[in-house]
Amino acid sequence: MDKQALVAQLVAKLRDALQVAERARDDAAEEAREGATPAEKRDDARVAIEQSGIARGQARRAVQIQAELKALESFDPQPLPRGAPVSVGALVEVEQEDGGVTVFLAPAGAGKELTGPGGDGFFTVVTPSSPLGRAILGHRAGDTVEARIATALHEWTITWVG
Repeated sequence: MDKQALVAQLVAKLRDALQVAERARDDAAEEAREGATPAEKRDDARVAIEQSGIARGQARRAVQIQAELKALESFDPQPLPRGAPVSVGALVEVEQEDGGVTVFLAPAGAGKELTGPGGDGFFTVVTPSSPLGRAILGHRAGDTVEARIATALHEWTITWVG
């Protein structure tokens, strides 16, 4: 599988998210400055304060996405030899008793869903800092791992690493 195509797709999704965050930041900042008349601002300063808070939140989101994009700049995932442990850049199939999922262990972009080249499957991005990412890192196909997500303890079996 061409992992570079997955990285390119992830970068494109993050760039789109960055544009949305920057636009939302700018819109909220403009609304805070000019969204009400001076009389309305005196009567209800809460609206301007809320819009300013939204603008700050979107600015933080934009900075986080920029950091994720920077982390992906030098990311060059390679095929793993058969029997190799899970490392960053791996495609990993994990199964629970209620089904399975294939994840792409990347340095950034957690939660994004990617489509394989030519529509060949779906992959969910997990990072080494996520519960599932931490659990599978360093393990091999056939291993069973546990991770706490929210308040529940989940158990997965690694069925394939590529």
